[in-house]
Amino acid sequence: MQPLADNDIRASFVNCSKGEARRIALPRNLSEVPWEDLDFLGWRDPGAPDRGYVVAERDGRLTGVTLRVPQGGPRSMAKTTMCSLCLTSHPGSGVSLLAARRVGAAGREGNTVGAYMCADLACSLYVRGKRVPELSMRYKETLSEEERIARMLVNLDDFLAKVRRG
Repeated sequence: MQPLADNDIRASFVNCSKGEARRIALPRNLSEVPWEDLDFLGWRDPGAPDRGYVVAERDGRLTGVTLRVPQGGPRSMAKTTMCSLCLTSHPGSGVSLLAARRVGAAGREGNTVGAYMCADLACSLYVRGKRVPELSMRYKETLSEEERIARMLVNLDDFLAKVRRG
Protein backbone atom coordinates (compact mmCIF):
# COMPACT_ATOMS: atom_id res chain seq x y z
CA MET A 1 0.00 0.00 0.00
CA GLN A 2 1.20 3.52 -0.77
CA PRO A 3 1.54 6.04 2.09
CA LEU A 4 -1.67 7.96 2.68
CA ALA A 5 -2.15 11.60 3.65
CA ASP A 6 -4.53 12.67 6.41
CA ASN A 7 -6.96 14.38 4.00
CA ASP A 8 -7.07 11.32 1.70
CA ILE A 9 -7.87 9.07 4.65
CA ARG A 10 -10.63 11.36 5.90
CA ALA A 11 -12.15 11.72 2.40
CA SER A 12 -12.29 7.92 1.96
CA PHE A 13 -14.96 7.17 4.60
CA VAL A 14 -18.21 5.98 3.06
CA ASN A 15 -20.30 5.18 6.15
CA CYS A 16 -20.13 8.40 8.13
CA SER A 17 -20.70 12.10 7.56
CA LYS A 18 -17.92 14.48 6.54
CA GLY A 19 -18.12 16.03 9.99
CA GLU A 20 -17.66 12.64 11.64
CA ALA A 21 -14.74 11.91 9.32
CA ARG A 22 -13.05 15.19 10.35
CA ARG A 23 -13.28 14.16 14.02
CA ILE A 24 -11.74 10.68 13.55
CA ALA A 25 -8.53 10.24 15.53
CA LEU A 26 -6.02 9.20 12.86
CA PRO A 27 -2.99 7.08 13.72
CA ARG A 28 -0.42 9.34 15.41
CA ASN A 29 2.69 8.43 13.44
CA LEU A 30 1.60 7.85 9.85
CA SER A 31 5.21 8.40 8.75
CA GLU A 32 6.23 5.32 10.77
CA VAL A 33 3.54 2.99 9.40
CA PRO A 34 5.09 0.00 7.54
CA TRP A 35 3.22 0.83 4.33
CA GLU A 36 5.08 -1.75 2.22
CA ASP A 37 3.67 -4.51 4.45
CA LEU A 38 0.07 -3.27 4.43
CA ASP A 39 -2.80 -4.23 2.17
CA PHE A 40 -5.10 -1.90 4.11
CA LEU A 41 -4.70 0.60 6.92
CA GLY A 42 -6.52 -0.49 10.06
CA TRP A 43 -6.39 1.06 13.52
CA ARG A 44 -8.27 1.38 16.79
CA ASP A 45 -8.83 4.72 18.47
CA PRO A 46 -6.86 4.72 21.75
CA GLY A 47 -9.19 7.42 23.14
CA ALA A 48 -12.30 5.41 22.26
CA PRO A 49 -11.37 1.71 22.33
CA ASP A 50 -14.80 0.68 21.03
CA ARG A 51 -13.98 2.35 17.68
CA GLY A 52 -11.89 1.12 14.79
CA TYR A 53 -11.25 2.13 11.21
CA VAL A 54 -10.27 0.43 7.96
CA VAL A 55 -9.07 2.19 4.81
CA ALA A 56 -8.37 0.09 1.71
CA GLU A 57 -7.66 0.82 -1.91
CA ARG A 58 -10.10 -0.99 -4.17
CA ASP A 59 -10.62 -0.47 -7.88
CA GLY A 60 -8.22 2.48 -7.87
CA ARG A 61 -9.92 4.43 -5.09
CA LEU A 62 -9.81 4.52 -1.32
CA THR A 63 -12.69 3.15 0.71
CA GLY A 64 -12.77 3.80 4.43
CA VAL A 65 -15.24 2.43 6.94
CA THR A 66 -15.81 3.23 10.58
CA LEU A 67 -16.20 0.27 12.93
CA ARG A 68 -17.66 -0.10 16.39
CA VAL A 69 -17.67 -2.83 18.98
CA PRO A 70 -21.37 -3.62 19.54
CA GLN A 71 -22.44 -2.72 23.06
CA GLY A 72 -24.10 -5.15 25.45
CA GLY A 73 -25.90 -8.39 24.92
CA PRO A 74 -24.60 -11.83 24.07
CA ARG A 75 -23.85 -10.93 20.43
CA SER A 76 -21.16 -8.43 21.52
CA MET A 77 -19.00 -11.18 23.01
CA ALA A 78 -16.44 -12.78 20.72
CA LYS A 79 -17.60 -16.27 19.80
CA THR A 80 -14.43 -17.16 17.98
CA THR A 81 -10.70 -16.75 18.27
CA MET A 82 -10.16 -16.54 14.51
CA CYS A 83 -10.21 -13.40 12.40
CA SER A 84 -12.63 -13.67 9.49
CA LEU A 85 -10.38 -11.56 7.25
CA CYS A 86 -6.89 -13.07 7.61
CA LEU A 87 -7.85 -16.33 9.37
CA THR A 88 -5.31 -15.73 12.13
CA SER A 89 -6.12 -17.48 15.39
CA HIS A 90 -5.84 -15.39 18.56
CA PRO A 91 -6.35 -16.57 22.14
CA GLY A 92 -8.28 -14.51 24.66
CA SER A 93 -9.31 -11.07 23.43
CA GLY A 94 -7.24 -10.97 20.23
CA VAL A 95 -10.40 -11.05 18.09
CA SER A 96 -13.21 -8.49 18.29
CA LEU A 97 -16.65 -8.40 16.80
CA LEU A 98 -16.64 -5.12 14.87
CA ALA A 99 -19.69 -3.65 13.15
CA ALA A 100 -19.77 -1.12 10.33
CA ARG A 101 -22.82 1.01 9.70
CA ARG A 102 -24.15 0.37 6.19
CA VAL A 103 -24.00 3.14 3.60
CA GLY A 104 -27.06 5.28 2.86
CA ALA A 105 -30.59 4.91 4.15
CA ALA A 106 -29.94 1.45 5.61
CA GLY A 107 -27.12 2.84 7.76
CA ARG A 108 -29.23 5.81 8.88
CA GLU A 109 -31.85 3.27 10.01
CA GLY A 110 -29.20 1.57 12.15
CA ASN A 111 -28.36 -1.42 9.94
CA THR A 112 -24.83 -2.73 10.29
CA VAL A 113 -22.53 -5.42 8.96
CA GLY A 114 -20.40 -7.24 11.51
CA ALA A 115 -17.31 -9.40 11.32
CA TYR A 116 -14.85 -10.94 13.73
CA MET A 117 -11.51 -9.25 13.09
CA CYS A 118 -8.05 -9.06 14.64
CA ALA A 119 -8.60 -6.69 17.55
CA ASP A 120 -5.61 -4.57 16.50
CA LEU A 121 -6.64 -4.64 12.80
CA ALA A 122 -3.09 -5.68 11.84
CA CYS A 123 -4.19 -8.53 9.53
CA SER A 124 -1.62 -7.66 6.86
CA LEU A 125 1.20 -8.07 9.37
CA TYR A 126 -0.13 -11.40 10.68
CA VAL A 127 -0.49 -12.82 7.16
CA ARG A 128 3.13 -11.91 6.41
CA GLY A 129 4.45 -13.26 9.73
CA LYS A 130 5.63 -9.74 10.74
CA ARG A 131 3.44 -9.96 13.83
CA VAL A 132 2.64 -13.12 15.78
CA PRO A 133 -0.44 -13.53 17.99
CA GLU A 134 0.34 -13.64 21.69
CA LEU A 135 0.22 -17.07 23.35
CA SER A 136 -0.62 -18.77 20.09
CA MET A 137 1.06 -20.63 17.32
CA ARG A 138 0.25 -20.06 13.68
CA TYR A 139 -1.55 -22.81 11.87
CA LYS A 140 0.65 -24.44 9.27
CA GLU A 141 -0.92 -23.74 5.90
CA THR A 142 -0.05 -25.04 2.49
CA LEU A 143 -0.91 -21.70 0.90
CA SER A 144 1.93 -19.38 -0.02
CA GLU A 145 2.15 -15.93 1.53
CA GLU A 146 0.81 -14.42 -1.71
CA GLU A 147 -2.17 -16.79 -1.65
CA ARG A 148 -2.90 -15.94 2.01
CA ILE A 149 -2.77 -12.23 1.14
CA ALA A 150 -5.12 -12.79 -1.80
CA ARG A 151 -7.55 -14.72 0.44
CA MET A 152 -7.50 -11.91 3.02
CA LEU A 153 -8.20 -9.31 0.32
CA VAL A 154 -11.16 -11.32 -1.00
CA ASN A 155 -12.56 -11.50 2.55
CA LEU A 156 -12.00 -7.76 3.04
CA ASP A 157 -13.61 -6.97 -0.33
CA ASP A 158 -16.65 -9.08 0.64
CA PHE A 159 -17.00 -7.18 3.91
CA LEU A 160 -16.62 -3.76 2.24
CA ALA A 161 -19.14 -4.74 -0.46
CA LYS A 162 -21.71 -5.61 2.22
CA VAL A 163 -21.17 -2.21 3.88
CA ARG A 164 -21.49 -0.37 0.56
CA ARG A 165 -24.66 -2.23 -0.51
CA GLY A 166 -26.60 -0.32 2.10
